[in-house]
Amino acid sequence: MSNKITEKLKQSSADLLMMSESDYPFEVFLWTGEANGLTTQKLLQLTNHPQDSPIEEVALDYLFRNCAYEQEWHDEEQKQNVKKFQTLVQILKDNLNEIKVYRIGTIDIDVYIVGKTPSGDLAGISTKVVET
Repeated sequence: MSNKITEKLKQSSADLLMMSESDYPFEVFLWTGEANGLTTQKLLQLTNHPQDSPIEEVALDYLFRNCAYEQEWHDEEQKQNVKKFQTLVQILKDNLNEIKVYRIGTIDIDVYIVGKTPSGDLAGISTKVVET
C-alpha cells in the first residue's frame, strides 16, 4: 500500500521545482513503522539533523502559496506548473493523514511534508528552500 503512495508522489512531483531563491526538486521518502508519536526530535533524528536545529511547522497550503495558485508575476512555465502543484497537493491530501509540514534550519531550509499512510508508516516529500 505504501509503495503505491510513494509511486504516486514520485509521479506527481517528478518535474516540479520548489520555488525560492534557489529552486530544488522534491524527493519522496517512506519511513516504515514510524507513524506513532512523531515528535520534532524524532523528525530531526530521521532526517539526520542535529537535535538543536531550528524547526518550524507551517500549513501545507501556506508552503505552496506561491506555486499552487496563479500569481501575477508567474512566467509561462510557472503558470503551467500551477496545475501540477495543485495535483501534487491533492495527492498528498488524498493519500496521507495528519499531514504536517516542517521547516528545518534558517536561510538554507530543509522542508519535509510528512503524513501517515493507512498502513501505519510515514511518507511524504522533502525539498529545500533558500530564504535570505
